[in-house]
Amino acid sequence: MLPTDLLMNRFQGDYVVPKRLPLDNKTLALAQEVIDVFKGCVLLERNELDDRLHILEGAETDYRVKRGFAHILRNGFSEFESISPIDPQILRQLVFETSSKFVPSKASTLSVLTKVAERLSHDTEKEITVEAVEKGLYADLTERHILLSFDAPSAEDLVHRYNLSQAQGILYRATNIVITAYRNDPGEYKQLFKYLKLFRLMTYIEGDADHGFSITIDGPASLFGSSTRYGTDIAKFLPSLLHVTKWKMEAQLAPRKQFDGTIKEGRFSIDSDCGLVSHYKRGKIFDSAVEESFYNNWGKLKTDWGLEREVELIPIPGSVMIPDFRLVHPEHEPYLFEIVGYWRPEYLKKKFWQVKKAQRNDLILAISERLNLGEAGVKIEDVPAKVIWFKGKVQPRDVLQAIAV
Repeated sequence: MLPTDLLMNRFQGDYVVPKRLPLDNKTLALAQEVIDVFKGCVLLERNELDDRLHILEGAETDYRVKRGFAHILRNGFSEFESISPIDPQILRQLVFETSSKFVPSKASTLSVLTKVAERLSHDTEKEITVEAVEKGLYADLTERHILLSFDAPSAEDLVHRYNLSQAQGILYRATNIVITAYRNDPGEYKQLFKYLKLFRLMTYIEGDADHGFSITIDGPASLFGSSTRYGTDIAKFLPSLLHVTKWKMEAQLAPRKQFDGTIKEGRFSIDSDCGLVSHYKRGKIFDSAVEESFYNNWGKLKTDWGLEREVELIPIPGSVMIPDFRLVHPEHEPYLFEIVGYWRPEYLKKKFWQVKKAQRNDLILAISERLNLGEAGVKIEDVPAKVIWFKGKVQPRDVLQAIAV
């Protein structure tokens, strides 16, 4: 996603329209130029990459587009790392201690670095060169990080990511978002609600799978003020919405001061015909490592109980509950299984409210012992579900024991 200074949009009436680059030869050539700079800087320091990007910008008027491309490549396709024979802070301390024994001069600088290299070689039993000491001395500075690898996208993919980022950036300013998901394949709804859950967005949901859903989301500029983290989560959700066949989004934006000094509110509208392309892969994802570990460990059990991932929607007032798993058996009624491991009080309140409203006697909850339920005002005895407790991992045998009770 792009920082605020690289976002470009305009008003069209009351609606804010984001910058959209065409997929023409000129745009693709520009994107490829920036990609080639990154390719040529693998194993070089970040400051060298920045210098080459600055040269590429030149005096052209499209410098903000080039910076946008570079930002996306730097943060989404590049791996930077500090490389030093030892921790740079410790290395600096060794150099300063050693230099105190010498009179400052060009010759003494080389002597100091040589002494430090010899000491490190002796202590680590590895050959440490003077050059390695010199390069590692300030290797922890961001501009000295090395571009270790670059997973180059195609020019077309980069343009798609740029256009999507411009739309995502507008959602930072949203006070209220309403998504109308028209009648779609039920699997698309499950995927959509799974991402709502994954990014822990504050939502109110009405409807059902047969007629469609209306999803109201609190924007980052409302309940959370100008919460950067929540705004980022809202923006991250947009690519998942692009996988739904038929939908429309309307967002109310916080007022903003214009160049002429006036304060103007705005709206943002987008739908399934917008032409934006998601970089999220279709298919199942796990909300946490705890869920993934549980799923993998269940497959190692010798049991007639099968485990299915997020296959049932439970409509409840103002929301939809999607249990993490369903347990099925050829001779017994199925169970729904939910892992509650996230600590935020607002999340816990909502989760236990959902469980209470669902009124399901076939639900099993696995609750982390690390959670402070008292702080969230939650009482286990008020929850109409079987409860098991876990520490680091949810053990499948504990779930089987709960079923057997």
